Amino acid sequence: MKKLKLWAGLVLVVAVVGAGLWAWWNFDLRWRPKTITKNQAEIAKILESSGWVSPGLKGGKLYMVSFRTCPDCVRFKKEEYPKLHKAGVDTRLIEIARADRNGVPKSTPVERATVAELWINRSWALAEKWDATPVEAWKAPGIKPADGDIARTAVIEAGRKSVEDLRPLLKENGVNFAYPLLVWWTPDGQMKACACEKRETYRFVRKDLGV
Repeated sequence: MKKLKLWAGLVLVVAVVGAGLWAWWNFDLRWRPKTITKNQAEIAKILESSGWVSPGLKGGKLYMVSFRTCPDCVRFKKEEYPKLHKAGVDTRLIEIARADRNGVPKSTPVERATVAELWINRSWALAEKWDATPVEAWKAPGIKPADGDIARTAVIEAGRKSVEDLRPLLKENGVNFAYPLLVWWTPDGQMKACACEKRETYRFVRKDLGV
């Protein structure tokens, strides 16, 4: 009888510990960003040389790689940008016009025109105006088409190449590329990154950036 009680107690302890570890993983560990320990210089160079736009704030830097119709990107901008801007964080937005896949277009002519314009003239006001307009209503007023323009098409391709160049560099750090990709630095200089598709990741970004 004593042995039975002992075994029952041990099973209960293991179950409780296991449940605690699972809860820790499920509600915390699985959402934490990765610290970038490899390829930092290469990753930073790709981001810094991209056609990012920002409000020009003087606090920490947060790079975000996005495409206009990405639902998770739209949500992050809507929910987190106001908090970040209030704290002085410079949100450096890199919009991409995705390449076709298996013959299926992943971007529109209007999208490509707007992305090229953002990369070339770096207008945060244009990015805000685009985000504030329903996708189907956006006609890229006053913006030159990218299609048929060699220089602007090259800009679109440069954006796509930056994504393809980032993928293996991030993979070596345990980050699987997805939109929105966020990259930032902590106050002590560590580079962090995550494919922040879920709200559960947001609190870690805010904490690292002092929000």
